[in-house]
Formats: sequence, structure tokens, C-alpha cells
Amino acid sequence: MKVRHAYRITLEALPEAPGQAAPHAPVTLPLTCHDDLFAIVDSAQTRGDLPPADAAVFALGLKLFSEVMLRHRNAPLFRAFHPQFAAFMKTLKSGAAPAA
Repeated sequence: MKVRHAYRITLEALPEAPGQAAPHAPVTLPLTCHDDLFAIVDSAQTRGDLPPADAAVFALGLKLFSEVMLRHRNAPLFRAFHPQFAAFMKTLKSGAAPAA
């Protein structure tokens, strides 16, 4: 059986100005993933394609999206997009930048 890593992600809105309350309450989501998300973020940050903070956000967002898409691969929502996503992931994992 594959190892499943368990995580808790919290999205917290910051106050718009010092002394103000945050505009929304935090949202906390539990999730599992077959990959080590910390290793993926570290790898993305050292790749050099994007500034480290953007690379971390991109890698985490992409991984969260792909986990949901894999679990629901036959859903109509993802069916048409799957071939393009697979091609993008192949390019990304090869280390090459997508062709312009």
C-alpha cells in the first residue's frame, strides 16, 4: 500500500490595516496526499522558474488541484482538461520549460 501523507491546510485572511480584525474567519481543511508536499515545495523553490514564494504557491496549488482531479478523474468537470493537464505535468516533471 502506498504511503499517504496527512496534512492540515489553513487559509487565514490578514487584516487590511493594523488594528483591524481579519475580514474572514480562517478555513482549515484536512487532506491526504501520496506525495510529500514539503519536498514538492522545496523542489519547486530550487528549480528557478519562479521566485521562491511564487514557486511555493504554484507547487502547492497545482498539487492540491491534481490530487482532487485524480480522485475524480472520470468526473465531467475534468474529463476534457485531462489530456492537456497530463501533457503539462510531463513537461514540468521533465524539467523543461513549456514551449512558447
